[in-house]
Amino acid sequence: MSELLDPDTQTASPLDPLSVVEITSAVAAVKASPEFRALSSRTRFVTVDLREPEKSNLLAFQAGVAELPAREAEMVVLDHGDGSTHEIMVLLTPAGAGRVLTWNRRTDVQPMALVGELMEAEAAVLASQEFQQALALRGVTDFAAVQVDAWPGGNFGYPEEQGRRIARCIAFIRPQPQDNDWARPVDGLLALVDLNSLEILRIDDTGVVPIPHESGNFDTTAVEKYRDDIRPLHITQPEGASFSVNNRIVNWQKWRFHVGFTSREGLVLNQISYEDQGRQRSILHRVSLSEMIVPYGDPSPTHYFKNAIDAGENGVGVSASSLVLGCDCVGEIHYFDAVVADADGSAVSIPNAICMHEEDAGVLWRHIEWRTGVGEVRRSRRLVISSFSAIGNYDYGFFWYLYQDGTITFEVKLTGVLSTGAIPLGKKPLHGTLVAPGLNAMIHQHFFNMRLDFDVDGQENAVEEVWTESVPRGPENPHGNAFRSLRRRLTSELDARRKVDSASARWWEIINPRSLHRLGNPVAYRLTPGENTLSFAQPDAAVSLRAGFIREHLWVTPYDRSERYAAGDYPNQHAGGAGLPEWTAADRSIVDRDIVVWYTFGHHHVPRPEDWPVMPVVTSGFSLRPAGFFERNPALDVPPSVAQANHCAGPQ
Repeated sequence: MSELLDPDTQTASPLDPLSVVEITSAVAAVKASPEFRALSSRTRFVTVDLREPEKSNLLAFQAGVAELPAREAEMVVLDHGDGSTHEIMVLLTPAGAGRVLTWNRRTDVQPMALVGELMEAEAAVLASQEFQQALALRGVTDFAAVQVDAWPGGNFGYPEEQGRRIARCIAFIRPQPQDNDWARPVDGLLALVDLNSLEILRIDDTGVVPIPHESGNFDTTAVEKYRDDIRPLHITQPEGASFSVNNRIVNWQKWRFHVGFTSREGLVLNQISYEDQGRQRSILHRVSLSEMIVPYGDPSPTHYFKNAIDAGENGVGVSASSLVLGCDCVGEIHYFDAVVADADGSAVSIPNAICMHEEDAGVLWRHIEWRTGVGEVRRSRRLVISSFSAIGNYDYGFFWYLYQDGTITFEVKLTGVLSTGAIPLGKKPLHGTLVAPGLNAMIHQHFFNMRLDFDVDGQENAVEEVWTESVPRGPENPHGNAFRSLRRRLTSELDARRKVDSASARWWEIINPRSLHRLGNPVAYRLTPGENTLSFAQPDAAVSLRAGFIREHLWVTPYDRSERYAAGDYPNQHAGGAGLPEWTAADRSIVDRDIVVWYTFGHHHVPRPEDWPVMPVVTSGFSLRPAGFFERNPALDVPPSVAQANHCAGPQ
């Protein structure tokens, strides 16, 4: 077991997220500046994060040939007074002070939505006499029981919405504060709000639909009787965990990596490497959730706009939940806290935002000789690094798994409550599923894009597509049984716009042409798709334009520090085309370059009655597996878990 380091010897990394002290210093420097004093009283801080060092500077410092990169904060500030957005860079000095480096005012973008401004919009809608009259037509007069939900407005080309910061608001009835938020939707009623002025621009009432009557509650008071046949299941490690943690740098089973966090992406892993024959070999420089979107398939007036770009519009990091031992995580746990800024710029800690632990993962490898019954078995364990974010009605768990054989997998766990609408009793929805009387759960999809900055044995990498085809009958295949795998090098950005193809068992390998395996081929890591789907929205639909990354499963770009988010820096109300479609249109070379692989995967969700009132977890993801990266199975040295004859350790 690796020894845990003494906390007094913990060392900082240039990649560590901003601390409470650093956020406080950076915000103080901004507030003291003449530029900030010129802004209105309704100015909010949207994000305050570390501006990560330029990759070349970071690697030079770690190689001992350059000085420690300066710590810098990057922030986005929104002035509701004139609707302007301000991009600010602040230098953080060792003495703890901050100094504004750059200040860029923009009027052409809309930054991420803030909880505070959405709540203001909800209150304004609920106080509207016109909205109250529409509720009264539906028999609702107790306005204290009404919950208004404000959604970022999207961009549907309506002229009256251009140049405004908008939200679209729908309503639900909650007779008691603890009731299910989405059990009693008020359908046919939609309010449009200007978030800067809090002016209600329009209230659309397309007709009364009966409000569903069932509560849909799922808390402890809603369960009549718990099952009584569950016995305790204890997961213990009496000698402690096998990992060591130095500040935010983790060593486990030959793996080494850094744990980061941002307001927008949430959990980030940096500089993932694996020790092989005494050498720490790089695999990935940085991995994160770049963007995610949930397009709904209901075209009705109350639901057509539901295309939430959850990272770029809401923030996965700022939505992160504190994790609870025994509920979200079990075992011998190490937690990492996170720090974000609130709208005033104050540092807010999220305790236990990231959970890390080991768990048994079944059989690692096995062979039993059938003639003698003698053989070898090794059990697998994996390291789990996870976080959860509660974004509106859904809860998303983001899980990275590292295995002893060099495999990396990523998995999203989807749970929470379905987005719902009302439908007249006796009717069946055309674009969803009836999950309770009069309650429609709309068909939808979840797309996630992962930014994978590969450094496979170094920075000069390339991507090869691998597929399998049958061999036609003939002299080379007289029995008709032959098939073979083929591969080709992807040469440019447009060439690398690719889709998953299960008919040809397609995958992709990230190779290093300058680092050869002992058998002569370039070392590689294989990106193997898991569950996936294609978008069913029309190509010219607003969601297809604003989230163009969902049109392809694979994208590859040369490394560029400024290219971070698949739908661009500001997808909120963007007309479309930003991010990967725009960057890759340049068709830059991706051969023998420092490259970034962007992988999009989707979960197709046709709701079931069993998904109501709260949805059991479903998972979606992908894997990265060594393919000629090691000389042979790197997990041969994993010791037997039980020292006994035959199945665990061979004859004694």
